[in-house]
Amino acid sequence: MLTPVSRILTGVTALLFLLVGVPLFALPSQMAPIFAWKVTPFIAMTIGAWCLGNAWLAGITTRRRDWRLVYSSSLHLWFFGVLELGVLVAFRQKLVMVGPISWGYVAALVASVITAVVGLLDWTRLRPKMEPIGPVTPRPIRGAVLAYILFVGFLAVYGMFAAPGAIGTTGGIFPETMSAFTLRSFAAFYLTLALAVIPFLSERSLPPMLHHSFASYGLIVMITWAAIANIAFFDFVARPGGLLYIGAYLAVGIPVGIFLLKMGTGSRYSKSHPEVGPAPLNRSGR
Repeated sequence: MLTPVSRILTGVTALLFLLVGVPLFALPSQMAPIFAWKVTPFIAMTIGAWCLGNAWLAGITTRRRDWRLVYSSSLHLWFFGVLELGVLVAFRQKLVMVGPISWGYVAALVASVITAVVGLLDWTRLRPKMEPIGPVTPRPIRGAVLAYILFVGFLAVYGMFAAPGAIGTTGGIFPETMSAFTLRSFAAFYLTLALAVIPFLSERSLPPMLHHSFASYGLIVMITWAAIANIAFFDFVARPGGLLYIGAYLAVGIPVGIFLLKMGTGSRYSKSHPEVGPAPLNRSGR
């Protein structure tokens, strides 16, 4: 179980991301000029989608709270806070803290980092057992996880080291030119996605993956929503790379959605909030 302190901190982080995400996502034109650095309304809405997705992830993690089930979603929250706060520190000279939305974003990241520190201390102190639970993860799913890590990890590494003006940063994929600040922030987000699921390469139990897929699904939904809401900025004829941006989320979101509908969200294996769901696979993964 998450300790009471870790659970409270995770819940506070969820609330802060929600409070920041709603205005960024719903009112991007008004929020963009007063955000922490220079962004367009589309980018502001996308960052709002990250925040809302993280709020969902942190909320689900707080509710279920069984470490064996939620460890990967906890890692996601920790990595996001540490990496994105690192980007802010690296570009601190370009920060423009002119409104509450800017301070709220920083507060959410700081809360994530504090949650990470406390969580790591709890894990070191308690050493929770990682015993098998539920059915075994089928090998094809582990193969899909590896492909996902390689693809998203490549995007992260490229975004971390690519200079503004490089391929994909001037509207070729994302339909707007990205500053170095924004590019590194996107890279930190993608690196978070990749790092959080690396444990699944050796994880044999399926329920933690079901939970992570469900907890992360808010990110897929909200980011895709933001892209569709700004579809007018894409020119798929002149810049067909835009299809990769939307297509990547659909290529992940559709099969993961089907996977969750078929197999459940993992909550039936939560000791705190079990529920009746689809029948589990047998121990061979079938």
